[in-house]
Amino acid sequence: MPELNLILLGPPGAGKGTQAERIREDFDLAYIATGDMLRQAVAEGTPLGAEAKSYMDAGDLVPDALIIAVILERLHGGDARDGFLLDGFPRTIPQGEALGEALRGAGRDLTGVLMIDAPDEEIVRRISGRRVGPASGRVYHVEFDPPKVEGKDDVDGADLIQRDDDRPETVRKRLDVYHAQTAPLVAHYEDRGLLHRIDGTASPASVHEHVRATIATLKLEADV
Repeated sequence: MPELNLILLGPPGAGKGTQAERIREDFDLAYIATGDMLRQAVAEGTPLGAEAKSYMDAGDLVPDALIIAVILERLHGGDARDGFLLDGFPRTIPQGEALGEALRGAGRDLTGVLMIDAPDEEIVRRISGRRVGPASGRVYHVEFDPPKVEGKDDVDGADLIQRDDDRPETVRKRLDVYHAQTAPLVAHYEDRGLLHRIDGTASPASVHEHVRATIATLKLEADV
């Protein structure tokens, strides 16, 4: 059976996490979130995890070659043999080229790249509207999921807070970095006929239907 090897791209707040969970359920793919994967490798004390830990402890970025090595190690797992969904890597063209070369060296190829996109102002609106209960950890949204009493946690009545990462100016800086790094990567995959754009401004259910239909089509084409 042909593999279904996918990359999930999109800005923070576009809904990748929600859709990733549904893709895993629909297609039984191994989900590889690079941040989680690195932390797992470190926790398990693998040789690659130990090497990654030395960079992380020093506050340095983990080199691309090491991240790819950890990804390939993860792809040898039984649940990833028939396909995977990679989230959080690559972020730049050099990373994309290096990942593609490493996959080909392992006898594997990308099936497609799913790009869940939304305008910057929509992203800022979504993220900056989040509020959190400081003790309970419950997350609200001033528009989409407000508390029963404005500004108060439903659980314990404490004043809700806005995390620093959710402030509009911080979100815009993250988006600037995302666009600088990822816009060229989007064109890179589009030129190779691998990119599939998904409108992230639609409802989560509508986005899910679009994603599922796109992947189903890719699966049919791979089976031919």
